[in-house]
Amino acid sequence: MGQPACCASPRFEMRGVRKSFGATLALDGVDLAVNSGEVLALVGENGAGKSTLMKVLSGAISADAGTMTLEGKPFVPKNPLHARLSGVAMIYQELSLAPHLSVSDNVMLGLEPTRFGFVRRGEVRTRVNEALKMLDRLDLDPRALVGTLSVGSQQIVEIARALASGCCVLVLDEPTSALSLPDVERLFAVIRRLQEQGQAIVYISHFLEEVRRIADRYIVLRDGRVAGGGPMAGTTIEEMVGLMVGRRIEELYPRSARTRGETVLEVEDLAGEKKPESASLELARGEVLGIAGLVGAGRTELFRALFGLDAVRSGRIRVGAYSGAAAPGRRWSQGVGMVSEDRKGEGLATAMSIADNITLSKLSGLGPAGAIIPSRQRAAAQKWIDGLSIRARDPRQTVGELSGGNQQKVAIARLLHHDVDVLLLDEPTRGIDVGSKAQIYRLIDDLATGADGKPPAAVMMISSYLPELLGVCDRVAVMHRGRLGAARPVAGLTEHDLMLEATGKKESSDVGN
Repeated sequence: MGQPACCASPRFEMRGVRKSFGATLALDGVDLAVNSGEVLALVGENGAGKSTLMKVLSGAISADAGTMTLEGKPFVPKNPLHARLSGVAMIYQELSLAPHLSVSDNVMLGLEPTRFGFVRRGEVRTRVNEALKMLDRLDLDPRALVGTLSVGSQQIVEIARALASGCCVLVLDEPTSALSLPDVERLFAVIRRLQEQGQAIVYISHFLEEVRRIADRYIVLRDGRVAGGGPMAGTTIEEMVGLMVGRRIEELYPRSARTRGETVLEVEDLAGEKKPESASLELARGEVLGIAGLVGAGRTELFRALFGLDAVRSGRIRVGAYSGAAAPGRRWSQGVGMVSEDRKGEGLATAMSIADNITLSKLSGLGPAGAIIPSRQRAAAQKWIDGLSIRARDPRQTVGELSGGNQQKVAIARLLHHDVDVLLLDEPTRGIDVGSKAQIYRLIDDLATGADGKPPAAVMMISSYLPELLGVCDRVAVMHRGRLGAARPVAGLTEHDLMLEATGKKESSDVGN
């Protein structure tokens, strides 16, 4: 296959790019350039213009104004295929693969070499093997059906397809959002390998710790404009967040003085129908307990069993004075609330209003004899819209129209409206921008410390993002293959410790010692 002709430095440049959608100005004179062998991080809050800018580069949409050059020559892609054949490929968060086809067929889809109308299978095998060799993934069987592969391996197939088309500018949009930690490390190894081969890479991500590890340089977009940027070396996360949100962020992970109070949740040898296999823990007022572990370890199943969504096979659950398994309705009355990791699928009714989503689990006080007075319902919802800084027109706006961060705040607002004491938060910041994450972290801290004169709540949260757990939580327990290890103070833990325990390479008794 060889190196494409466009792979000499400098690689591409965008100048004065503008794009409007009706009355909304999405991009307002953006400049951006990336050299060969460079990884540029493009960061910003949701709606800042990152994806729009990259869609202009990749030919998915056309700019209203501005110019682009590729290797010093004018570049005006007609569509994504034209851009890809010119050397620019974009890999979206939602992979665009045909799961019923093989790795080989997916890599060469639309690029099949033919002769007299017949596909030249020998050349296909050669080009696929060359692409996989560039990625150091010759272990990936070209004959395997893509639908049988892990998400991490499917992502490699997407990148191989880009290389097979001769791309030398690769845009990765939130590439690690659905990956396990081992897959993230493998992806980073692939990115470094491509960088050594002279590829120009644009890396879009909300995970700023990852951005600092992989990127050489960064640019921050805010409200469709370049807010700042520079070399990654020496740049702090707080500086990047400050540029993103337009104000200085002193501390991404706020931690007020917390006092561990009475135990409100006790779990002893809990086992579900499939998972968890064994889980024991104590959760007290005034603390945040984190649950770490790899995808599939049984973390979500633990929460579902505690909240009554899944059956309990054995073990004991005590909530305050109540003991035993209970249905979700009973858990609500006992002061336990849960935010699902599947925000759109089961956590929210996205076609309904903000007011409905916040209040439907507790309608008492909104009208006489079980009736709902709309003005009271809106007033109840407005209290939480104001208190959590939910960006919305009014309580009647449908939840599906909100950004991911604001949707997550609505899900948490429902728990607060219900006045719960125990909050089970499953991946509470997944898929939201860093500004919204900072607000969620502050909210969790306020709940644990008892802000506004309320008693401190007890918070337990699942997260696949280890810096988040170490930054927000007081203690962390790791789940491995359905078994929950002992909870330990974060002061004695590192990401490395948690990762070793999550992969079963280090016993929980050794972690933090």
